[in-house]
Amino acid sequence: MNTQPDVAIIGGGLAGLTLALQLRERMDDLDVVVVERNHHPVPTAAHKVGESMVEIGAHYLSHTVGLQDHLDKAHVRKNGLRFHFGAQGRELHHADELGVSHLLAVPSYQVDRGVLENELGQRVRAAGGRFVDGTRVVKATTDSGAHRLQCRGDDGEFELRPRWLVDAGSRAGPLRRSLALARPVEHDVNAAWFRVDADIDVGDWSGDATWQARPRDLPRRQSTNHLMGPGYWCWLIPLACGATSIGIVADGGMHPLEDYNSFDRALAWLGRYEPVLADAVADKPVMDFGFLRHFSHDAQTLYSPERWALAGESGVFLDPFYSPGTDFIAIANTMVTTLVENDRRSGDARRDCLLFEQLYRSYFNSSLSLYQGQYPGFGDRHLMALKSTWDYCYYWGVLAFLYVNDAITRAGLTADERARLAAVVGVHQGLQARFRARASEARQEPGRGVFIDQYRIPILKRLNASLARGAKNVERELQDNIAELERLAPLIARRLDDASAPAGDWEREQLGELPRWLQA
Repeated sequence: MNTQPDVAIIGGGLAGLTLALQLRERMDDLDVVVVERNHHPVPTAAHKVGESMVEIGAHYLSHTVGLQDHLDKAHVRKNGLRFHFGAQGRELHHADELGVSHLLAVPSYQVDRGVLENELGQRVRAAGGRFVDGTRVVKATTDSGAHRLQCRGDDGEFELRPRWLVDAGSRAGPLRRSLALARPVEHDVNAAWFRVDADIDVGDWSGDATWQARPRDLPRRQSTNHLMGPGYWCWLIPLACGATSIGIVADGGMHPLEDYNSFDRALAWLGRYEPVLADAVADKPVMDFGFLRHFSHDAQTLYSPERWALAGESGVFLDPFYSPGTDFIAIANTMVTTLVENDRRSGDARRDCLLFEQLYRSYFNSSLSLYQGQYPGFGDRHLMALKSTWDYCYYWGVLAFLYVNDAITRAGLTADERARLAAVVGVHQGLQARFRARASEARQEPGRGVFIDQYRIPILKRLNASLARGAKNVERELQDNIAELERLAPLIARRLDDASAPAGDWEREQLGELPRWLQA
């Protein structure tokens, strides 16, 4: 074995293996080694949590990493995110529902992490990367650009001295730990999850014919279903093998983790807050159970001019509500790949490391405001209909737009473009503060069976379709998106305060029937 590879990656999970593939795709003579503690193949269904993805992550896996065929064959096409409010133990057609009646243009998926990571391991080896499984990194050190990995596997110990070192392991990754890079995040939310060896289908939770007919292209089962309440949400995610992933995510001050940190406690908690789900899982075979306290985390540094980086769980994690985990993997991996590529050209990564650190921090902080202090309002259908509309528009119009058009790592923004981006970030943060103030009231009403069809909100449909189409002129279309967002924000804020406010022509053109649905 060559003990001085170009890149050594700690962790052969989703982040590490996709990074190895991306590096080999961009530089086919690059010597890449991935060191993974688990033996492959790993178990399916109950291997890891984190099965749902949205547009950036789906684009990354399908286009950047080249997994479109595998996603279509081995995983579940997702029918969007779907939110249910105020069922209160009744049949689900009584709940208010926020979701789509038809598929939007850009596909996303529910994935079985075990199946996906087994496929990735095989593809890394087929692409010429070295994937060393069943091997633990005993120690990771770096000193002025000189990196050492001490590894121990079935065949004994060995040492790697790579030019680039990437920790793509867990939140307790060896490099992250040895450099004391952990940084806390003020977001007191906890989670518990389990998989059952059964198909739990929310589509069976009501026999109402009108409700059954709402989704036209795919059944509700294939959505990431969110059961919403003050201070919490529960997920249901179908896996291709027939199992179902179920999770409880809750504000620590409103729902202490100790109330649901074992399967029996979680079942009792569901019996109080989501009794239909509790009944659905009570007699099903449980495949695993896990929980995590205060799961949000950050790192002091992500990209170092001394040629090391953090990616995946070793870097940052915010919140699973909008399924952004694979998005952050995609962005971090693309930045690392660009750093390695530019370093090969110039031998100097300092300028790019500083730039990418600043860019990633901007994405992180914008995303954090989506969740921080927002959980008390998760049972408020009025708030969440408006918040999700804005959040999707901002995500598709700025962050996802930049990513799918290969502009996420672009250094050449003009001063005017930087100023416009900074301005819309300020608008976004201001609107999130308005949402946070409403959320603090923790409102909840019994559902009335209202369906807020996001497919029929024109601005959402158009921005999503623009991601599939691709931009002919990235700069001009980005400025157009920003202008629309700046015009939309005060309308969202006004309707948050007054659902009955009259809608002008432009608001009706952009939001369709949303103002009427909010008054129903």
